[in-house]
Amino acid sequence: MATVLEQEWLSYFTQLNEVERKSVLQLLKTFLQRKQQPGDRIDIARYNKEIDEALADVAAGNYISQEEIEKQASKW
Repeated sequence: MATVLEQEWLSYFTQLNEVERKSVLQLLKTFLQRKQQPGDRIDIARYNKEIDEALADVAAGNYISQEEIEKQASKW
């Protein structure tokens, strides 16, 4: 059975659109990667790979514009 925290998480997550969900998922993956390698600096190959992945996301339209973020923030 889900905890209160898990239920709250699901409640918020289901309100996001697909692009926002992907963004949150990427954020969680980043947190977990950092947790697995505490204090480790990334090498240039990994840095370049992450840059390439980010550029590919933008090219595919997987981003939220500053204007959209401001609209969303104004509703908080």
